Amino acid sequence: MNTAQRVAALPEIDSEFVQFWNEVLAPKFLRFKHILVDGLSRHSEAVFPQLPVHWGDRVLDVGCGFGDTALKLSELVGPDGQVVGVDCCDAFLDYAINEVNTKGVANVSFQRGDAEIALPAEAFDFVFARFGTMFFANPVAGLRNMRRALRPGGRMVHIVWRNRADNPWLSMAKDVVLEFLPQPGADALTCGPGPFSMANEGTVTTMMHSAGYTNIELRRVDAPVLVGNDVADAIAFQLAIGPAGEVFREAGAEAEEKREQIEAALAEAINRQKSSASGIVMDSSSWVISATNPAH
Repeated sequence: MNTAQRVAALPEIDSEFVQFWNEVLAPKFLRFKHILVDGLSRHSEAVFPQLPVHWGDRVLDVGCGFGDTALKLSELVGPDGQVVGVDCCDAFLDYAINEVNTKGVANVSFQRGDAEIALPAEAFDFVFARFGTMFFANPVAGLRNMRRALRPGGRMVHIVWRNRADNPWLSMAKDVVLEFLPQPGADALTCGPGPFSMANEGTVTTMMHSAGYTNIELRRVDAPVLVGNDVADAIAFQLAIGPAGEVFREAGAEAEEKREQIEAALAEAINRQKSSASGIVMDSSSWVISATNPAH
C-alpha cells in the first residue's frame, strides 16, 4: 500500500500571503476544523454529485486544505485514477497526509506549492478548488496556472462565496465588530483579497476569460452552514477567522480591552440565528464555476 507524503512542487520563495497562512491562520483553522470542513458539508453534498469527474481520471485539488475534498475526489476516480492535492500550508498538508494514511487510501498524494506561482503542466483531466481561489493575490495568474495544469479539453470547477448580503455567516459578525473597532488599515496583514473577491458574476467571468478558459458557467448554490457547536463556539470562531477576525486581530490591544462588549454584542446577534441539534446554523451562498481548457 502506498503511503502519502508531502513533497515540494517547485522551488519557490513564500509570498507574504503564504507566510501569513502558515504563521498566523493555520493554528486558527486547525482549531475550527469542525466548522471549516464539517460545517460546509452541505455545499459539498450539492456540488460533488455533479462534478465532471470520471473513473480513472487524474485530478488536481488546488488549496486542498485538510484533504477532505481530495478524499472525496479519490472515490470518484477510483483505484485506476489519481488525485494530487496542492496547498501552501504545511500544517494543512500534515493533517491531510495523516488522514489519507490512516484511511489507507492509495490513490491520493500531496504537494507543497503555491498555485499562483507554478503547477504541473498539462498533467490532469480535471482541476478543482473549494473556497480557495478567492484568496489569490493575482487571481488571473492563479486561474491561468490551473488551466495550464489541464490537458487540452480538460475541465475545471472552483467554488467561491457570493456577495456579503447572501452570506451573513461571514458578514454579520464583521458588522457587529465594526461597531466597536476601526476598519483595518491599508497595511494590515492579510491572507489575500478575501472571501468576496470573486462574488461578482461579471468580474469573475472576466477573470476566467482572461485566464484563457472557454465554456464558462456559474451556478448558484444556497445552503446552511454550521458556524459553531454553540454560541460560545460561534463567537470564538468569528473573532479568530474571517472578516470579523481580521478586524479584531488588527485592532490589537483595543480589541482585547473591548472583548467583553464585543462578545456580548455577538452573542445577542448569534442567538437570533437558527439552531439545530448540531449547533448554530446560518445562511450561505456560493458560485460553482465550471470551465474548459480549450483544445489546441
